[in-house]
Amino acid sequence: MLVEPIGTWIMYMIHQVVQKYKDFKGLEEGTVLPPIWKVGTRAKIEFGYRQKVAKLKLAEAIFKGEYHKIVNALGGIAHHLADQYELQRLGHPFYNSRAGGGEGHLEVAKNIYYSNKDLAHMVLSLKPFGCMPSTQSDGAQSAVVSNYKDMIYLPVETSGEGEINAHSRVQMALGEAKNKAKKEFAAALEQTGLTLDQCRAWVEAHPETKRPLYQVPHSKGVVGSAANFVMHIAERMKSDGAQAN
Repeated sequence: MLVEPIGTWIMYMIHQVVQKYKDFKGLEEGTVLPPIWKVGTRAKIEFGYRQKVAKLKLAEAIFKGEYHKIVNALGGIAHHLADQYELQRLGHPFYNSRAGGGEGHLEVAKNIYYSNKDLAHMVLSLKPFGCMPSTQSDGAQSAVVSNYKDMIYLPVETSGEGEINAHSRVQMALGEAKNKAKKEFAAALEQTGLTLDQCRAWVEAHPETKRPLYQVPHSKGVVGSAANFVMHIAERMKSDGAQAN
């Protein structure tokens, strides 16, 4: 399970200011763009713009670097921050990235990102209250889900829905996600030629894999933790066998 870090929101806020500067370059209220022959004045405007953007880019780089440094120091327990320009590219066709308020295009983009990157069987958007950007985003998600057929997306607004109704909707979506995870796990066992008992025996022989912070690498096209672990066991067995030979 991945929990969206608050760091993504901070990076989004910085990213949106950068986009604003780019969009409004030379269009400040009451400012008249100097004639083309006034090179010095134009250069001053260009320098001011680039200076603002450079400061924000530096803030992005510092925050991202420090965040990933902490994540790595903690054993990689959190997901690395998603690239804001990739999120903008993914979300913009469904939700205009220049529309501000709330998370803007971010919620739509994250749904596509986590599904396309094989990081989640299901995306749950939990909202303590409703607002116009959130309502617009939920409307756009209908188009997203219709374009990505295997996607499971569920928005839950806790203040507007009864507890029983919310639990019921979540359980239904979780049921679908569990079925996908079980099928994927069975496919991983079949692909590797391993049985569940063989996997358990290997884990008993390698107690380091029982540690909660043990890093299981992500296999391309595999989403679930259990399926990825099976693929990892198969790779380790192959590697151990090669070393033994």
